[in-house]
Amino acid sequence: MKKIIASPLAPKAVGPYSQAVEAGGMLYVSGQLPVDGATGTMPEGIEAQTHQSLKNLGHILREAGLDYANVVKTTVLLDSIADFAAMNAIYATYFTSEMPARVCYEVAKLPMGALVEIDAVAVAEK
Repeated sequence: MKKIIASPLAPKAVGPYSQAVEAGGMLYVSGQLPVDGATGTMPEGIEAQTHQSLKNLGHILREAGLDYANVVKTTVLLDSIADFAAMNAIYATYFTSEMPARVCYEVAKLPMGALVEIDAVAVAEK
């Protein structure tokens, strides 16, 4: 059975998808743009945007009773692979031990002109 997870602190889904779905002991979190859920605004620069995307991810994880340590896989989409080192420095402050598996891609364009988007898969059991 699946359960829809939604945090009021993260931006609302802007299409026909859920912020996250829990199923089979796993939590699948949709890509998080760097949009502040309270204001609907996006910060400037890759560092601030990476922080915001990861904060949004954290809000959703907490709504499911989890945290960053439960994350087993992420996908990072970058507007420019030249931002990889700056994104990675911020990312490393959220995942500090037993790092999740990760894939990082440069993409042609992200919604709303974002510089980064991050999704995750987490183990819902501790």
